[in-house]
Amino acid sequence: MYVLIGILLLGILIAVHEFGHFIAARLCGIAVMEFSIGMGPRLGGWTGKSGTKFSLRAIPLGGYCAFYGEDDAKGITKDDPRSYNKQPVWKRIFTVAMGPMMNFVLAFLVALAVYWTSGYLEVLPTVAEVSAGSPAALAGIRVGDVITGVDGVDYSDATTADIQAALNKKGEAADITVLRGQTPLTFVVTPQWNEDAGRYLIGITFDSRTLPMPLGKASAYAWDYCAQAGSAVVKALKGLVTDPAVRDQVAGPIGTVSVVSQQVKENGFEAFCSLLVLISVNLGLMNLLPIPGLDGSRIVFHLIEAVRGKPIKPEREAMVHLIGMALLFGLMIFYTVKDVLRLLQ
Repeated sequence: MYVLIGILLLGILIAVHEFGHFIAARLCGIAVMEFSIGMGPRLGGWTGKSGTKFSLRAIPLGGYCAFYGEDDAKGITKDDPRSYNKQPVWKRIFTVAMGPMMNFVLAFLVALAVYWTSGYLEVLPTVAEVSAGSPAALAGIRVGDVITGVDGVDYSDATTADIQAALNKKGEAADITVLRGQTPLTFVVTPQWNEDAGRYLIGITFDSRTLPMPLGKASAYAWDYCAQAGSAVVKALKGLVTDPAVRDQVAGPIGTVSVVSQQVKENGFEAFCSLLVLISVNLGLMNLLPIPGLDGSRIVFHLIEAVRGKPIKPEREAMVHLIGMALLFGLMIFYTVKDVLRLLQ
């Protein structure tokens, strides 16, 4: 079941990416010959009213959106106004770029949904637990006490982080003021060194509650999370060039499904959403790289055409993309074999 969940995650990413190309093409009036999820033998599908074939194929390692007249090396459609290469260059750039852009949109929406629906944790200055034999317990602090001051300083409006910083001074006694019911009380507590935590503690745990997160705040959190994911991807890409250890950690589709399956099995739906965001950002950034066969390379060719005022010969461009795809498939096969060997070890 968890393997199927991993495959489902890849399928969602592929479908959203190709849908970006598809919807942009339809908005620009570019004919789409086939919209495919997966590669290899066709398992099934249907033909839409527009003539587009929608296909599900056997190998869930990618997909494609085939435009009429695209990569026409023989020039069969060069005089056909419906041909992809006859469309204004801005339309073609928009259509190609929308694939990666939809991956970024998906990542943001998933992160936004998680933050908005799960809310955020607010830690309260109310004592939820007092460890037996701890300095706080020996001083007389009880569960339910609300800390309002430390050493005469008012902390009634402070954050729990500020209170903890004031309490956990290096072994120095502190006067802690609490509100027990409506009665203010003061206790003298000396923090003790805790080996496991690696710091001085008085032995209390604060209470907490989950609050709904406003949409604006959830949006900011989602944006930051996606930005962090993008930064991690960029750092990993740099590591591919400079760090052999990073290259050794690269996984192909099977390795990705394996990681997703294991993480979802251990951490549930939260891990699924987290990996969906990270891999979606990864897919979007990777496809924007100017590597032959990827969307970034096609965008570069279109930009060159926009600057020159005329396209590079279709047969040359088609050959570059063909070589690039062959190399990418070779790389995919290499990492697939590596993934299998790693799983067998």
